[in-house]
Amino acid sequence: MSTAKKEYKRVTVKSLVEMKSNGEKISMLTAYDYSMAKIVDAAKVDVILVGDSASNVMAGHETTLPITLDQMIYHASSVIRAVERALVVVDLPFGSYQSDPKEALRSAIRIMKESGAHAVKVEGGDEIKESVKRILAAGIPVMGHLGLTPQSIYKFGTYTVRAKEEEEARKLMEDATMLEKLGCFSIVLEKIPAALTKKVSEQLTIPTIGIGGGKYADGQVLVVHDLLGMTHEFNPRFLRRYMNLYEEMGNAISNYVKDVKSLDFPNDEEQY
Repeated sequence: MSTAKKEYKRVTVKSLVEMKSNGEKISMLTAYDYSMAKIVDAAKVDVILVGDSASNVMAGHETTLPITLDQMIYHASSVIRAVERALVVVDLPFGSYQSDPKEALRSAIRIMKESGAHAVKVEGGDEIKESVKRILAAGIPVMGHLGLTPQSIYKFGTYTVRAKEEEEARKLMEDATMLEKLGCFSIVLEKIPAALTKKVSEQLTIPTIGIGGGKYADGQVLVVHDLLGMTHEFNPRFLRRYMNLYEEMGNAISNYVKDVKSLDFPNDEEQY
């Protein structure tokens, strides 16, 4: 397989399929605001996910369920204004697509029209088939999401690894094939055994993006706050922290407080 790397001035859904066929891994990170998205995009991350994980890291909720469609559009709009290169994918939030295909289409259209995003992401397989078909029929690119699907946390009851048993692994394989046949351009595989990720990735022509799915996925995604170490209580095996911003930012802010209290800030050169 070729490992030639093509330079993309603008990443599209077609670009991701080309990356897979060329043997180039896909990088994907979350962003929820203009400032962070500007940094992530400038670093040449291929895909920016405006994830419903904003419910956790931006709003402090325990799960992703509380975030609303209006809030997702707000975050996505902020990200889009910053991005010049990356493909921007936005999560359809819980309750906006699962039960009614018409509601799913309305939700997806609102995200695309009001935020300017490039694609949407949905969680689930056969149970959301009609919603996926309806959105794709409108010409809106869809990224799938299988394995651990956080919007279904109360059904699972735990964030443990999914599809370790044969029956669940078989269904995941079937759902992945179905999503590809429907027309999805990529599928996130979350917290499943690496061997299963390998089977799915080899079976599909569209790229897989892993989070806790091992090295055989066609790309990887992390929550940017986790990667930068802005969060410190979340420590799954799959997370690699590249910085410890929680500590560094805390120290910087503590130094600021100390300087203000001691009359050191502002000094003569820092005033008009």
